[in-house]
Amino acid sequence: MTSQPLQAPRAPDAPRSFPADHEEVTLLVDARIDAADGVVSLVLRHPNGGPLPAWAPGAHIDVLLDNGLIRQYSLCGNPADRAAWQIGVLLEPESRGGSSYVHDRIREGSAVRVRGPRNTFPLRPAQHHRFVAGGVGITPILAMVEAAEAAGADWRLLYGGRTRASMAFLDRLAPYGDRVLIRPQDEYGLLDLAAFIGPPRADTLVHACGPEPLLRATQKQCADWPAGTLGIERFAPVRPTGAEAAPSASFEVVLTRSGRTLTVPPDRSVLDVVEEAGVPVLFSCREGTCGTCETDVLEGTPDHRDSVLDEDERATGETMLICVSRSCGPRLVLDL
Repeated sequence: MTSQPLQAPRAPDAPRSFPADHEEVTLLVDARIDAADGVVSLVLRHPNGGPLPAWAPGAHIDVLLDNGLIRQYSLCGNPADRAAWQIGVLLEPESRGGSSYVHDRIREGSAVRVRGPRNTFPLRPAQHHRFVAGGVGITPILAMVEAAEAAGADWRLLYGGRTRASMAFLDRLAPYGDRVLIRPQDEYGLLDLAAFIGPPRADTLVHACGPEPLLRATQKQCADWPAGTLGIERFAPVRPTGAEAAPSASFEVVLTRSGRTLTVPPDRSVLDVVEEAGVPVLFSCREGTCGTCETDVLEGTPDHRDSVLDEDERATGETMLICVSRSCGPRLVLDL
């Protein structure tokens, strides 16, 4: 198993981005629901009642907050309902200003600016699915479970949290009976991933979202499974270790559409340099977790440092996330 995130490659019929994922739109909060202790759920609708862009399980949207921050939240409603989007937001104990703003300032009737949807965590067809969710990581998994059920697939869900009261959307999972294992830590201890996932089996995919310790444990449990078995979505970037943590060298980026050649110093990202040069580029998290700044690489070999691209995508070197990834050589040519 490599040190990079083990993720499922996206299916040909499940594109990472929708055509209008860069467009900003203002929606209204139609409902604000206390989904669990510390979790609020917002239902968003278009002011004129029109349809919202289509989305598939695993998709997220960018929420552009009035305090200048941009945060990504998974869509957890019904993809067939084009009239509304639903998200769930956990109040982080050490919030950097995003979740606290949502909890303290956004109310029913509030206007919210959003972009998307975008999907870096697609659900692929399979005969058997094993879903693992920790805390608010249940949000992208909810629509996956419902889609797997609708497709007639065999599936099971292991859902953990600190306490039962802190675990959101239990009411939506209740109809599935013993296919859903609700395991609050104060009642059951740590999740028993070995018993739930079991040994490798054919035609089975594993999907996981939650805190980093849970994702690392799931990766370890799936280490002997076929490549591409595990799909994961992270809340935060994976901090580099080993060679990835070594000092970075300067390199040049050639921007073909802009006709510019820029130097990226060791202490700055490609995104920083491109943005400072006044070249339009879409970005959001600046941490390599949302996929917004994914850019086509025309020449050169990227030094991937993101938490989005899977192993096959990294190997091709056809795209890179310019907010965190760098160059293995002295020169990159980008489609910017």
